[in-house]
Amino acid sequence: KPPPAAPAAAASAKTAEVAKTAEAPKPIPAKPAVPVEMPGQIHAASEQTVTVDTDFYHVVFSNRGAVAKNWTLKKFKDHDGKPLDLVNQAALAKAPAPFSLAFKSDQEADANAGLYTVNRTDDGMDLKFEYSNGRVEVTKLFKFAKDSYLVTVDTQVTDSGVPVAHSIEWRGGFGDETVNNPAGDQRAVYYNLENSKLVQNDAKTAKNGPVSATDRDSFAGVEDKYFAAVFLPSGRSPVEVTTYSDTVAGPDNKDVQHVGVGVGGEGANVFKLFVGPKDTDLLKKVDPKLDQLIDWGWFEVLAKPLFLVVNWTADHGVGNWGWAIVLVTVGINLLMFPLRISSLKSAKKMQRLQPQIKAINDKYKGIGLRDPKKADQNAEIMELYKKEGVNPMGGCFPMLIQLPFLYAFWKVLSVSIEMRGASWLWVKDLSQPETLPIHLLPVLMVVTQFLTQKMTPSPGSDPSQQKMMMFMTLIFGYMFYYLPSGLVLYYLTSNLVAIAMQWAMNRGSAPPPAVVDVKPAPKRKR
Repeated sequence: KPPPAAPAAAASAKTAEVAKTAEAPKPIPAKPAVPVEMPGQIHAASEQTVTVDTDFYHVVFSNRGAVAKNWTLKKFKDHDGKPLDLVNQAALAKAPAPFSLAFKSDQEADANAGLYTVNRTDDGMDLKFEYSNGRVEVTKLFKFAKDSYLVTVDTQVTDSGVPVAHSIEWRGGFGDETVNNPAGDQRAVYYNLENSKLVQNDAKTAKNGPVSATDRDSFAGVEDKYFAAVFLPSGRSPVEVTTYSDTVAGPDNKDVQHVGVGVGGEGANVFKLFVGPKDTDLLKKVDPKLDQLIDWGWFEVLAKPLFLVVNWTADHGVGNWGWAIVLVTVGINLLMFPLRISSLKSAKKMQRLQPQIKAINDKYKGIGLRDPKKADQNAEIMELYKKEGVNPMGGCFPMLIQLPFLYAFWKVLSVSIEMRGASWLWVKDLSQPETLPIHLLPVLMVVTQFLTQKMTPSPGSDPSQQKMMMFMTLIFGYMFYYLPSGLVLYYLTSNLVAIAMQWAMNRGSAPPPAVVDVKPAPKRKR
């Protein structure tokens, strides 16, 4: 019967299926794919740091990108008293680190992110970084000297054996980030040999994007007021210099535009690199053109000799920059003593003429400035001055001649590395404002300025004019409150010398005659 046979057939089929499953081989788990390196690849297995120590530097490199993470000058401190690191640490997370490479194609990612192998000489002064992804090959060579601020930097990049043009960067600012407004003092610089001109670009120059220039340059790099990192081409073909603007947090954690620079433009860039203080003698030894980095301003003919005199006085005389400023200021005022005597004589003559000047003014009382008779009034007064041999501007000469010295001292304090960190009594740094809660030097300057005005003969007795002079003194004091302490010390010393001179001259001269109220003669009736 067919129905009973069906269960037997089903059982037989099930048995066959189980047997087939038992005989089938089990699948072997797949092994993870191993990346196949392209031939010629060169890279390190892990990230590491390499340090270089010379008499002047402590430098820390990372083999990731072969860049500098720290570049510390051993002989200098920042404004907080710590070893001065010229690399802006706040910029490392946002901008390429120093000695990153800039390209105009897509090689940048590999060259700046790859793990380089590192080879160094036995003395530790030469470092060779190498990296290759099998197509792009990058070599960076740094040669340090034990007792020099000069470093040889050699970078080479090829793509399938073809040289790739690139630049060496220092981005995100440079110098002492602990001073007041550090970004405002930082510049990308290069010296154009064809125009014999130093070009200085701040971060605003590149606010709309990087700005490049290709010229024959003596040097190119980045600077702040007292330090510089510049590449010297050594007579090579034109150099491409690119100015960058990088948004980086400043000391107060607010985003600030910091300047950056890229120098190079060839497939193989070989430079001498100077990283150090803008010291006049040191710069001239490295390259005479580097002296251009010290900007003496409009009155270089006065500022530079003034620096040399103060420097000599500090080195060979008093041994302190503050006291050197005091002595040189006394000398300047002694040289101007004849002008001060002339000013005193002019002021006393003006006092004697006040009754006659008052009579003339009363004669034209009520005359408006646009009235033609106003010219007659001025003509009579000038005729009186001429007759009595009085120069109405004579009293202004000492102040006017002091202004160039004021500017020259400001420049000396702003650009001379010797002034940076120079202390005097309670002042920690003459190149910076005082750090006390109340700045004593500006306060003393205002007090002595009031005393000087009180002792100096006044040609007139107009109360409104006297109030204006007092107000201007207060404004002047407010301005000086935030200026370098050395500049305030110069002005304070000038006031003290002026007080001493005025006291001596007042004792040695007869008292001025009393001012008599002279009325104009009445008109005769006809």
